Amino acid sequence: MNIIVVGTGYVGLVAGACLAKIGHQVTCVDIDKKKIARLKQGQIPIYEPGLSDVVKEEVAAGKLLFSTSLKDVLAKAKAIFIAVGTPMRRDGKADLQQVETVAKEIGKNIKDYKVIVNKSTVPVGTGQEVTEIIAQDYQGDFDVVSNPEFLREGCAVKDFLEPDRIVIGANSNRARDLMLEIYEPLDFKKITVSVESAEMIKYASNAFLATKISFINEIANICDIVGADVEDVARGMGLDNRIGPKFLKAGIGYGGSCFPKDVNALNQIAGTSGYDFKLLKAVIEVNIKQRLLVIDKLEELLDKIKDEPICILGLAFKANTDDVRESAAVDIIRTLTGLGASISTYDPEAAEQAKNIMNGGVKFFDDPYEAIKGAKALVIATEWPEFEKLDYKKIFGLLEDPKVLIDGRNLLDPDEMRKLGFKYVGVGRGKL
Repeated sequence: MNIIVVGTGYVGLVAGACLAKIGHQVTCVDIDKKKIARLKQGQIPIYEPGLSDVVKEEVAAGKLLFSTSLKDVLAKAKAIFIAVGTPMRRDGKADLQQVETVAKEIGKNIKDYKVIVNKSTVPVGTGQEVTEIIAQDYQGDFDVVSNPEFLREGCAVKDFLEPDRIVIGANSNRARDLMLEIYEPLDFKKITVSVESAEMIKYASNAFLATKISFINEIANICDIVGADVEDVARGMGLDNRIGPKFLKAGIGYGGSCFPKDVNALNQIAGTSGYDFKLLKAVIEVNIKQRLLVIDKLEELLDKIKDEPICILGLAFKANTDDVRESAAVDIIRTLTGLGASISTYDPEAAEQAKNIMNGGVKFFDDPYEAIKGAKALVIATEWPEFEKLDYKKIFGLLEDPKVLIDGRNLLDPDEMRKLGFKYVGVGRGKL
């Protein structure tokens, strides 16, 4: 099937490449001329394991094309996927400006029946809004569908090709059948619901996962008080099939382009609907507070923050990505530099992205040991596997007194670190 994907960010590029991989003829459209030029040359603008190989394979096979003009490629397409950004506004609501712009352009250029697919994460009711925008300029037949993505950065290609489920929100049989045809090569569970239900499924799913994270972080904070180890507690909880082990990892909070935005957006949807979503407000509050624990512990273990050399290992919001959006590490660095600390940092993939959003006062290193050398405190802010494998005996020698080690992702064995002499602090590990 001939398909257009509008947007070449994390969602759009992964969706476009993977739709081509399962047999469709796909054109990815983006107004960023430089990005499209790089993509045509095989240069992938984001770090996502496996994505570069899929893009290169499908471009070489002629099944994945790139364009800066939706108008030029619209005629042959049966489905148009909208996969543009819906960032969080200052009031917590999702910013739909890019979605609305694409809908307007579709309306001006569409000539026959198409299915317009909202792949972007959008509030309930956006499908109807997109329908109304298109109908302002085109009075012919078309359908708007919701097909939310459930991709995890770091394993997005696998998530697309081997999904837990495929959610199709369609209010007509014609649109539903076309969507089922698109995903027919993927032999995984498909659920068909209304457009509105599909839009809610995405928000509800992310809000629930964020709730699990904030819940285990609150348990971790109690563990620190009573002397329990949250890693043991989470393992015991996770063996219950009703709970499961995923997202029961205590740390310095969730981040990224999805959870913070979607949780806040759902809270706003509830508020504008006249409902006080108290649980979700608590989830948000806990996540904000969790990042401040690092600052509190540094203030407790160092004589002062001002002018003190502190190393932050990790900049990405999670491992296996270069995405620093809503990163706990970035927030912590900004707070520390605001308090006058001297910050050095290392991340295997996200340094360039972080440089683009950081002000001065932060030193970036290409080697973790060079970043650590001379610091009085080391903070592990991202759960990169390589951080577990570092030589901590060597690191102990590189740090200056008081040799504080704050393990914000609980990667290390507390007893081993304390035996080496570190002033080790984990999250919910029971004691200092």
